[in-house]
Amino acid sequence: MILDLFAGAGGWSRALLVLGVRDIGLEWDHWSCKTRAAAGQLTIRCDVASYPTWPFIGRTRGVIASPPCQAWSMAGKRLGLLDQPLVHAAVEDLAAGRDTRERLLAACRDKRSLLAAEPMRYLYALNTVGEPDWVAMEEVPDVLPLWKQYAAVLRGWGFSVWYGILNAADVGVPQTRKRAILLASRVRTAQPPTLTHAQFAEPETLFGPGRARWVSMADALGWGATDRPVPTVCAGGGPGGGPEPFPSGSRKTLSDARERGTWMPRPDGVVLQSRREGAGLAGHGTRENRAANAPAPTFTAEAHRWSWSLRSNNQANATVRPLSEPAGTLFFGHRANECTWIAEPASPLAEETDAPTTPEPIRITAREAGLLQTFPADYPWAGNKGQQFSQIGNAVPPLLAGHLLAPHIGVTLDPDDFTLAA
Repeated sequence: MILDLFAGAGGWSRALLVLGVRDIGLEWDHWSCKTRAAAGQLTIRCDVASYPTWPFIGRTRGVIASPPCQAWSMAGKRLGLLDQPLVHAAVEDLAAGRDTRERLLAACRDKRSLLAAEPMRYLYALNTVGEPDWVAMEEVPDVLPLWKQYAAVLRGWGFSVWYGILNAADVGVPQTRKRAILLASRVRTAQPPTLTHAQFAEPETLFGPGRARWVSMADALGWGATDRPVPTVCAGGGPGGGPEPFPSGSRKTLSDARERGTWMPRPDGVVLQSRREGAGLAGHGTRENRAANAPAPTFTAEAHRWSWSLRSNNQANATVRPLSEPAGTLFFGHRANECTWIAEPASPLAEETDAPTTPEPIRITAREAGLLQTFPADYPWAGNKGQQFSQIGNAVPPLLAGHLLAPHIGVTLDPDDFTLAA
């Protein structure tokens, strides 16, 4: 079997399914388990930190681990950084067969920090019978020193190991999501995946194949010149992305009385400019919760005046990117779940005094966020908006996972199998 620790909503599992194999995921979160079940993925709902290792000994080919990153992520309080010495101590002890987790956990500032040491407990138990053949682990960049420690242990057990920082956009994910990766193998030389994309297209040379330009949000979402229906909105939905206050089907279209034009897809040819920060957003709310299949928002009456960009979260240093570029890192939680489309002037003409009022920001839908993580458009996210966004933000992009896993599975990855747009 392939054992997937902290399996979440199924980013690794989705990649393995595309590659033609399946894993068994260990996951605690109720809604992630619901999503996995709806997606046809095998799951044991359990606490990874307390589940026994013996059921997997003698039958495990590969181990995948993406420990929860809230304690380390820039989206949280990052108390995990203060707990690093304790986590390193736990890894050292577990690698030697000593379980000191209870004592170390009592000293942690964030109880989730020690979860990053849990994969070593499983790896130590499996190593007693010469398993697994390979390991793949992923976390936020600040965990790289911990992966270095894992690498030293695994090399001592006979693994070839590579670890480093990868930008998901460099393998075709429409998002500049950087992650610390560890790859290890007993049967082949561990090495990073071949990078297929770059910020600017690179031609083929004598030294190797070229690289395509980063995949844009517009390409990933399938937003182009074709007409689409006028989107609908659902009244309500709190700023935390909570449950919708009206029954399913209680929808209403945008009213012409709001004097904000007719909503239609962004036309081709609109000038798009990159911008950081959220300047110009003061006084604009995010009142609309669009339907999951809502198309790209823009105006027909003044289409030449506005372009749309994505603000990746609601923090002061949020990344803002136009549709012609990949998204910034998407993360969601109680402090950063307002990922919104915002309108920007497409040209100096839009700043004239006769220009219409700047459109209000519009909250991204779960479907759109999932596509930007390279999940299929019909992926069965379970729970309310907040629960869905949490699953999406914590997931490994399946396309990234596919590039990491294909060599271990012994198959050739075809990026076309991860077609993004519906």
